[in-house]
Amino acid sequence: MWRRRRTYTLRILLLVFFLWDSLHCISLHLRHTAALRAPPPPRNAKRVYIAAQHFNDARLLHDHWNAALIALVQELGVGNVFVSIYESGSWDGSKELLGELDAELERLYVKRAVTLSELSRADEIAQQQQPGEQGGGWIETPNGETRKRRIPFLATVRNHVFEPLERLTAEGDTTFDTVLFLNDVVFTPEDVLKLLDTNGGDYAAACSLDFSKPPYLYDTFALRDSSGHEAVMQTWPYFRSYISRYAAERLLPVPVASCWNGMIAMPMQPFLGNSPLRFRGISDTLATFHVEASECCLIHADNPLSATKGIFLNPNVKVGYNGSSYDAVHSPDAVMSPLHMYRSIWQNRLLRWFTSPLFKEHIVCSRVRKWMKGTKEQERGGFCLINEMQILFESGWKHM
Repeated sequence: MWRRRRTYTLRILLLVFFLWDSLHCISLHLRHTAALRAPPPPRNAKRVYIAAQHFNDARLLHDHWNAALIALVQELGVGNVFVSIYESGSWDGSKELLGELDAELERLYVKRAVTLSELSRADEIAQQQQPGEQGGGWIETPNGETRKRRIPFLATVRNHVFEPLERLTAEGDTTFDTVLFLNDVVFTPEDVLKLLDTNGGDYAAACSLDFSKPPYLYDTFALRDSSGHEAVMQTWPYFRSYISRYAAERLLPVPVASCWNGMIAMPMQPFLGNSPLRFRGISDTLATFHVEASECCLIHADNPLSATKGIFLNPNVKVGYNGSSYDAVHSPDAVMSPLHMYRSIWQNRLLRWFTSPLFKEHIVCSRVRKWMKGTKEQERGGFCLINEMQILFESGWKHM
């Protein structure tokens, strides 16, 4: 009798649980469907410093990016923007297409700096600090070779977009409100306006969602949830932490510890002054312990505004690395059915119940402790670190 009653109670609890989840998914589906009819974002009222770098992006530039940037400049207001583009080592026609973009921006009287580097990737590697120099970004691989680390190289390339800002600052022009970083993605002016309006415009950083092969999120290297953990899955609702997951499910600004994801807006203030915020990699001595971190995560760890204003991922802003991906995530068919949501929520739940980031994070933390003990140095971007070594080649990069 007691066993029968216990079985009956368990069935009732499971039924209630099922009904609760079902109603929750129906509610979320209605919210996501309503988002398709959301009013347009407010018009721009900020001065925006647009920063981008390109490498072998000819197809994207031709098909989408150049036209989108022109439309964006016109939407934001020619007098409200400065465009800084740095191209590095391309051999696929990117230089010619960016030259055409530069000419069109000149025709519109847009203030800009479009730098087309004549250096090859090999030349750029050689120009940066050499093995043995302090902070040179080189590392000895397990097979005994000395190789250029990928992240310090990328950080140096990214920092080129700030060179015009430094000249403007020296001339007394420090009136920009926002830095908008545009990756090699398909976007529209409306996407940018939505991004700028994230959390009512109050943030240390606001990021889009980026997709290469929908529905899988692309950039998880720099993404950390509100607890500093990696995404638990590449599909919706993405996150392990309750705070981030709750917001992502409901299309609210998602509090995160770090993000980049194709397009990001940040207040200009930290990028000015005597110690301006810049991209960087972790130290070479720490990297020898087989750990690495994205320069796009470390910049949030270094940003003094991160702790006070917060970093948000905007789930209503979606960009793609090609036209088909962009169209797919913006199609009405991209709205998940309640059943699809139910499955995804349970997939997320099971991953949270039966997997843990603690083992991976413990390995990294133990290596950091050894490094700290030996060098007496600190790394404030500990949550960005992963168990990898990434080295650069002229034609790409690989894990070691």
